[in-house]
Amino acid sequence: MTERADTPSSGDSDAQLVARAVAGEQRAYELLVIKYQRRITRLAAHMVRDSELAQDIAQETFIRAWRALHQFRGEAQFSTWLHRIAVNTAKRALMNRARSPVLTEAALQAGREDDETSPIERESICETTPESELAAREIAAAVQDAVQALPEDLRRAITLREIEGLSYEDIAQTMNCPIGTVRSRIFRAREAISARIRPMLNQQTGKRW
Repeated sequence: MTERADTPSSGDSDAQLVARAVAGEQRAYELLVIKYQRRITRLAAHMVRDSELAQDIAQETFIRAWRALHQFRGEAQFSTWLHRIAVNTAKRALMNRARSPVLTEAALQAGREDDETSPIERESICETTPESELAAREIAAAVQDAVQALPEDLRRAITLREIEGLSYEDIAQTMNCPIGTVRSRIFRAREAISARIRPMLNQQTGKRW
């Protein structure tokens, strides 16, 4: 049985693919892009709240990573190194666009409809009635607004943890801060989000935050 050409084999670790890419094997880097493209795009989308801009950020992230690949020493995981580049690229994009980026309706709707990036909404839907669907969407929108209202450091930390599923250690490396600081930022972010949506949840019988 021949292996599909568009997916890494089980023996292709990130370190092996990076080494092959540095040695000049462009296909090895293409496999890394395939592996992480969706994850990086999701991360960018949750930072900038603009699906089109997120695509541009993801593309620029992989271009920057390719150019700097020879500098990667393996001291951190490749995924952590790539996330750091994506976060910095997104920050530059936000600074270039505006101090307070506009949350477009298209970006918000895309965030609501993506099951993988909307875990809070998915957990909130317990019934299939129109009322429960509406309530879930309102809560999901409130959560998105609460996340966007967070200070940048808190928003980055909670996004990397809850959306991307990074460990505290990986987040610490990505944000260049101690693990204790990461835990504190995530705790503060969760408290701020909880305070924002608790009144809405209290209005629903049997719903608790």
